[in-house]
Amino acid sequence: MTALALAYNPAMLLFRFLFELFALGCLGLWAWRRTPSPWRWLTVVALPVFVGWAWGAFAVSGDESRSGETDYETPGPIRLLLELAVFFGAVAALYQLEIRRVARWFLIALVVYHVLAYDRVWWLLTK
Repeated sequence: MTALALAYNPAMLLFRFLFELFALGCLGLWAWRRTPSPWRWLTVVALPVFVGWAWGAFAVSGDESRSGETDYETPGPIRLLLELAVFFGAVAALYQLEIRRVARWFLIALVVYHVLAYDRVWWLLTK
């Protein structure tokens, strides 16, 4: 019997992409609500741009969930920690902003996604 590998299924990749966009949006919302007025516009742009840059730049070569290329070769476990920090940082941002129902649903969706994408999680842990 073969294992069911879902991480690179097109539907899962679409969900992952939407989760990434949502996480960046949550960080932008957090920056907007937590930054004093003179710096608000700078942080609402800079935080998601910086996080998005780090997300794209630090990767594992050969990762099928992206182009497989990387600017900075990163060990798999470190990349997994980066991804979890971004995703669950967005959950924490929503929770701190007292948007707790959305935070809980996003948390549930992330856990379900990562359980279903166990093959990619395992691949990252062993790289």
